[in-house]
Amino acid sequence: MAKEAAGKTATARDLAENLLLRAAIGGALALPRRWRVPAFGWLVSRTIAPLAGFRERIRGNLAYVLPDLDAGEVTALCRDVPDNFARTLIENYATEELREIGHRTPLTGPGLAAMEEARAAGRPILLLTGHFGNYEVPRAALIARGWTVGGLYRPMNNRYFNAHYAATMHRLGEPVFPRGRAGTAGFLRHLRGGGAGVLLIDQYFRSGAEIDFLGKPAPTALSAAEIALKIDALLVPFFGIRQPDGLSFEAVFEAPIPHTTAMEMTSAFNAVLEEKVLAHMDQWFWIHRRWKPERRRPKARTRKENGPGVSAGAAKPG
Repeated sequence: MAKEAAGKTATARDLAENLLLRAAIGGALALPRRWRVPAFGWLVSRTIAPLAGFRERIRGNLAYVLPDLDAGEVTALCRDVPDNFARTLIENYATEELREIGHRTPLTGPGLAAMEEARAAGRPILLLTGHFGNYEVPRAALIARGWTVGGLYRPMNNRYFNAHYAATMHRLGEPVFPRGRAGTAGFLRHLRGGGAGVLLIDQYFRSGAEIDFLGKPAPTALSAAEIALKIDALLVPFFGIRQPDGLSFEAVFEAPIPHTTAMEMTSAFNAVLEEKVLAHMDQWFWIHRRWKPERRRPKARTRKENGPGVSAGAAKPG
């Protein structure tokens, strides 16, 4: 009975959260973009974030990895990180506008030439990023320039919300697959056919390898590097960096990560992500429980996982 009650309570909570979010998103989408994006950022940052415990998570993460950070900066990040999270969420719901943003977004970085070369040769391209800035903008920018860019995403914990959020990724561009046996197989078929695909690997992955991120061991999926080695895919870190106006972006494609071992390649990506996070502290999703030190294993595990612990969309924080 207790388990049944807990299950019903959780389902009711998920439904209530979904209804509230749908109402907020629907109201925001009625506004012009220049008002909608900052207004939704303000709403979530000032009202929803404190109630949802985002500020406590941000403070906890910062205290764990950057204990000497100035108190004023911590307070600012508790406000600015949820703001960027909310802006990203509402931007990704307006798919047609996201396509237009993609058209206007400049593509920069040393990885572009290697990507074009791989594309011409029919070589798979694996684009790797984290929950930073707006991670969908670079995909939109590539699609706007004639690329077909697939994605493998981790479904959100709230299945009601996931149903309509996942639809935004499909509307932006196909093929997009949910993580799982069938979805992973479809994603791999797309890559093996010479396609490009996006993965996000910066969330806690319980059975992943403990690889340092911002100076602390962070359980991380090795699957992206393992896929790249298995199918000889070009592995390129990329980032959709929000600009000072809060509405425009730069899509940066870093130099490809050389093929060595899955552990070394994943560590190299973590190092690139670290640089971006430290340069733009407010743009990484500090609301994720990235480290979970209370769950640390006494010894790192580096065995192959049964499936990629990755996502191409925002998972529910936590």
